[in-house]
Amino acid sequence: MYGKKGAGARASTAVLGAALLLAGCSSGGGGKDDDSGAPVTQQPKNADPFWVNPDGNAVRQVAAYAKAGRDDDARQIRKIAGQPTGEWIGPENPEQEARGYTEAAEKADRAAILVLYNIPHRDCGQFSQGGAADGNAYRAWIDGVAQGIGDRPATVILEPDAILHLVNQCTPPEFREERYDLLKGAVTRLTSLKNTKVYLDAGNAGWGHPDQIFEPLRAAGIDRADGFAVNVSNFYSTEDSIAYGKRLAAKVGDKHFVIDTSRNGNGPYTGGKPEENWCNPPGRALGENPTTNTADPLVDAYLWVKRPGESDGTCKGGPKAGEWWAEYALKLAKASR
Repeated sequence: MYGKKGAGARASTAVLGAALLLAGCSSGGGGKDDDSGAPVTQQPKNADPFWVNPDGNAVRQVAAYAKAGRDDDARQIRKIAGQPTGEWIGPENPEQEARGYTEAAEKADRAAILVLYNIPHRDCGQFSQGGAADGNAYRAWIDGVAQGIGDRPATVILEPDAILHLVNQCTPPEFREERYDLLKGAVTRLTSLKNTKVYLDAGNAGWGHPDQIFEPLRAAGIDRADGFAVNVSNFYSTEDSIAYGKRLAAKVGDKHFVIDTSRNGNGPYTGGKPEENWCNPPGRALGENPTTNTADPLVDAYLWVKRPGESDGTCKGGPKAGEWWAEYALKLAKASR
């Protein structure tokens, strides 16, 4: 049974306003001060070269809790606010958003993490359904993202679920050939950029069938990509994710990979219906902080691709996919070790 990964698809377009300019003033190497009112700064570049958004949802929640006198809760949410997370590019203004995030990251001497989640017929009509209207619209969208990134540093996670939904055949047959073409074209366009790394999404350890996904990865252009991503928006342990990634890497030319550790601190939830355990499961925790210092030479980084605290969808009392859910964020932080 494959593991549905949920979504963090709504971009925080608010950061593209004046507050985004704060990033140039947030490039210190701190991140150690856990005072509830202290400003968010960047993590040490030698271990974590990725950009911390100084105006993300978690940062705003810290300020709200501090203003309300909930200092302990503010300190908990700082565990999220002080770490770099993926910025999910929206469908309407890809060039503007990609430029805003990468310019802010460059000013802070860091690389932006961008998540591209707009493939046509996305998510098989489930909680995060949507995507570009057709292939031409998607190609134009990717081109907008590429123009927005330019020569600035960026790490791109390309299309969570897109390949997995080809393998498990929930994507209708008439759209499959086009999807491979769109993914391959996106890899080619994005890897042509000077300082952009591209990782194709490749499922998770709970799905666990490298024999079924390695050929689709090849068809989607893994040979041109920098590697693949595992555990995006899911909860499988880092240990299990490394094992899964290494088995898959052996089948695609020893490509490197990244792991989403954003919410895997307590591993996967097993207390509900298996087909729903990916969606806002209770009792989960933040995982390892983002870093390029990993436990295996094939693992390029631990990343927080899914932004902790944003809903997987309207399940278990959650808001729409990608919307901030303060209560859930606080539980993740309090449960973290």
